[in-house]
Amino acid sequence: MFSKKETKQMKKETPLEKREIKAFLGPGSSFEGKLTFDEIVRMDGHFRGEIVSRDTLIVGETADIQAEVNVGSLILSGKFKGNIKAVGKVELRNPAQIEGDIETPVLVVEEGVVMNSQISMTKPISENLTSLDE
Repeated sequence: MFSKKETKQMKKETPLEKREIKAFLGPGSSFEGKLTFDEIVRMDGHFRGEIVSRDTLIVGETADIQAEVNVGSLILSGKFKGNIKAVGKVELRNPAQIEGDIETPVLVVEEGVVMNSQISMTKPISENLTSLDE
């Protein structure tokens, strides 16, 4: 009925949360230290320390994070205290509670999120690279 070419065109992009998660800190678990990763990581437990990645960090509703975070993108639904620097996007989803500075080119905040933050909006990396070439 459909050729292979038509099937490929009809395939929709998988939402970020549905992509394969490479590491998971579940509810009831806790970790302290420095976490670095190259692919998507989800946290639903307690974390204290530093997080560094070029990819996406997903913080679930049950998470309690106190950290300095430097990531590609952040999706936050839990409690967070510390500073966030994201080169791609920060998405704050209800019922997130955040205290700390946020530096990102794109910020999405759902209704119901509690924020006590200072926001610094930067240019997306692609724009920064373009301006350097001029």
